[in-house]
Order: sequence, then C-alpha cells, then structure tokens
Amino acid sequence: MNLSTEAPEVLLEKGYLNYEIDPTLDLFEEIEKLKKEKNAVILAHYYQEPDIQDIADYIGDSLGLSQEAAKTDADIIVFAGVHFMAETAKILSPNKKVLLPDLKAGCSLADTCPPDLFSKFKEKYPDHTVIMYVNSTADIKAMSDIVCTSTNAVQIVESLPKDEKIIFGPDKNLGAWVAKKTKRDMVLWPGSCMVHEIFSLEKITKLKNRHPNAKFIAHPECEDHVLKLADYIGSTTGLLKYTINSLEQEFIVATESGIIHQMQKASPHKTFIPAPPTNSCACNDCPHMKRNTLEKLYLCLKYELPEVNLSKELIEKSVKPIKRMLDISAQYGL
Repeated sequence: MNLSTEAPEVLLEKGYLNYEIDPTLDLFEEIEKLKKEKNAVILAHYYQEPDIQDIADYIGDSLGLSQEAAKTDADIIVFAGVHFMAETAKILSPNKKVLLPDLKAGCSLADTCPPDLFSKFKEKYPDHTVIMYVNSTADIKAMSDIVCTSTNAVQIVESLPKDEKIIFGPDKNLGAWVAKKTKRDMVLWPGSCMVHEIFSLEKITKLKNRHPNAKFIAHPECEDHVLKLADYIGSTTGLLKYTINSLEQEFIVATESGIIHQMQKASPHKTFIPAPPTNSCACNDCPHMKRNTLEKLYLCLKYELPEVNLSKELIEKSVKPIKRMLDISAQYGL
C-alpha cells in the first residue's frame, strides 16, 4: 500500500481511510498505544457509538468539547464527532493537528445555513448582534458576533443589554426556546436538526401513558409541541446531570440516543427509554455522528488522516466569537 498516492483518492471518494485491518487486533489496545506514541487526545461527543465513548479521553457536549480543545496540551486532537466540531477544535488550537475519522460526518443543522444565503439575510438587519449556535460551519462563525451552545445560549443572550437587537441561528427551535426563556424578541434563521425534528408527538404520548412514572426530558432543539410535554429541557450535559441527580427511576429521553450510554453508566439502576421518531425506528440516531467507527478512528490516528485544515484568515475571524462565548461562559461558571 502506497499511502501517499492512495490516501487522497480514498478520502475524496469515501471521506475516510478504507484500509483493511487485521481482525485479530485489539483496537482498544492499539489506539491506546498510538495515543501515547503520538501525544494524541481523543475528544468524543455524547452522540458517538459506545465503543468510541469508552476509548475517548474526554466525552462531552459542544461547550465542554470546545473548552477541552482550547486547553489540551496534546500534539494531535482526534475529534470523534462531526465536521463543525473538528473545525472548532482547529480554530481554538490552530497549531495542533486536528483529525476527523470521517470527513463526511457532517451536520444537517449546519447544512441548513449556507454562508452566501446567511450573508444576504444578515444584510437585512445591519444593527443586530449575531449569535450563532456552535452547530454551524467556520464560515458562519466568522460572520457572527458571539457563538453559543445549548448549555449557555440563555446566558449568552442575557449577557447582552435588554434592548439589544439579536439575530439567532441556525436552529429555529433552540432560538424560539431561548427567546421564551429570556423574553427577548429575536430574529431567527429558519434552520433545524433532522434528529430533533422527527420525534413523534403521538408515539411519545403513548409512551408516556405506558410509563406514567417516567420523566420526559428533551433537548431544546426539539419542536415546541414536543418541548411542551417535557418535565425537563436541557443540553445533552444538562439532560445527563438531571438523570443523575433526580430521584426518579425512569426517563424518556428526547435527543440523539448516544447519550443513553453515559446515562446508563452513571445510573445503572435506572431505566432510560429513547423517545421514538416518526419513522419505524425505535430510537433516534444521527446518521452523521454514527459515520464514525472504532475502525475509522484507529486508521485515522495511525495514518494521521483525514486532517481538518482552515485558512489563517478564517481562523482569525471565527476565533473571536468563540472566545467571546468561552469568556461569557466562564463568567457564569459554566
């Protein structure tokens, strides 16, 4: 195998290194060896498959992952998540090598906000402060004044004067929830996440009837009619903490089902039921998050490909709103 000639073609076609792996290899052991050899760290989102969560050095939501990417002393960051997350890590650690196991692990929400269309949208509201959810591309972040996550969105908005005019995007459901919580009138970009948009109100209602003692908890990216049923609304970390601290024993969880792995690990005596989508599946998985596998992660770390790179100019523009978010989060103790 000639890596130098084959890799670019393979990555262009598939988005990942599709090389054969010796089936007798203990991938957990091999990945641990490579991490030590290369001074690498694996950052994984809660929505990754259980094997990846178990091998990761840090597991978290977008805010925690951003904070970790900013402070790590590793030479290589392997980001087990989706493309915008790896971009954010590169923006915060421009001198480090940032790897993504599969370049085609995108984000349906980020895709709803193309830079050319958002630029025209922004021109209509020249006197507005632009707050953009971290689930957006580096180009969109570069057009923003502040970035936020679902963990800190309310605090970010509340940190601004009450009469400040705000554009919020790209998630309209999160934006509407934040507007309701803060009592602010915000201009919302009409984007949404495919995972959080397809929860079935009818199926959830039936599930609640079958499990009358279960607490229904939901991510604020869900639609308003789903959120109205929720006993608790919060970010992935917020949902996890709620299940740990609650005295209740049963939970119906309306977000990507990957978080349930951490919930079960933290509270093995409790029951977690994934909220059903409108299709025939029993739970709601993000097809982009689930593109990453242990095999892809191993090859990515071994060959240090695919690598995520951004121009110096884009990094300089997009780092300002991210750092502003991190500063405000620190002020609120988040």
